[in-house]
Amino acid sequence: MEIPLNKIARIVAGEIIGDDNIIISGVNALDSACHGEISFFVDKRYEGYLKDTKASALVVSEKTDNFSGSQIVVTNAGLAFARVTELFTPPVPRYPGISEHAFVHKDSRIGQNVSIYPMVYVGKDAVIGDDTVLFPGVFVGDRVRVGKGTVIHANASILQDCRIGDKVTIHAGTVIGSDGFGYVKEGTRSVKRPQIGIVQIDDDVEIGANNCIDRAALGRTWIQRGVRTDNLVQIAHNVVIGEDSLVLAQAGISGSVTIGREVIIAGQVGIVDHKEIGDRAIIGPQSGIAQSVMPGEVLSGSPAIPHRLWLKTSNLVKRLPELSDRVRTLEKRIEELEKNM
Repeated sequence: MEIPLNKIARIVAGEIIGDDNIIISGVNALDSACHGEISFFVDKRYEGYLKDTKASALVVSEKTDNFSGSQIVVTNAGLAFARVTELFTPPVPRYPGISEHAFVHKDSRIGQNVSIYPMVYVGKDAVIGDDTVLFPGVFVGDRVRVGKGTVIHANASILQDCRIGDKVTIHAGTVIGSDGFGYVKEGTRSVKRPQIGIVQIDDDVEIGANNCIDRAALGRTWIQRGVRTDNLVQIAHNVVIGEDSLVLAQAGISGSVTIGREVIIAGQVGIVDHKEIGDRAIIGPQSGIAQSVMPGEVLSGSPAIPHRLWLKTSNLVKRLPELSDRVRTLEKRIEELEKNM
């Protein structure tokens, strides 16, 4: 694909500095870009690449004198470059229709222009919306509802009765609707509490690879509109995640946690069951959340504390051996002084 630079500038609402008739044929990183490709610059740490990059054009937040080619100046270079990359991203590959090597139950309902690859299973009374793509190895259980324009990548499983909205992306290996981890003790024996709820995933959600999203014990586990999860995320039964929240890799969310909207949960965070995370809270990586979090709080550490306090205490930890030696020295001096008094 080839797109004139002036057309790209119009799409991202940017101002061109330099030649606006350059033809752009692709996107790439600063240090890898070739002639005809466009890159972006927002981080001062990569300023050294500007003089050597072979990119024909850059997307920038402000003009830089270190690059001699054309520049598109925009308010938010990162967002603009995402839009530019979208222009050059190939469409999702589609199998033409329904493969004869897929199993589609006769009582299921399949919409218009659906692509079902070989080795897909679609169960009884399942509904697949228009323009949806099911890649090889996808399992869609009985009575599942999948909306329009959704893409479910290879070997993902959507188990019985779950609900998937429109324009959802579910990456490879994810399991949606596995049993929640619910047991009661009978003496030393763990007795399973049947998990008879569902998972509901609203429109415009993206679920990373190898996520596990458990069905509710009763009611629903609910992933609301615009949520994005990274790879290897565990979401337990009856969790609610509010609109436009982000959950990064290897985070684990215990049962019945309620997460507000626009929350950021960083990598390897663990959240204890039945807690509430307020709107727009930010939880730093490897944090342990044992108490509810107020809206807008920024926490780090395990157990989690306010982020600024955590920065101070974590710096002190590195000095503990030195401080311990000083305390011992001072204690000895005090003992000597007391003896001499």
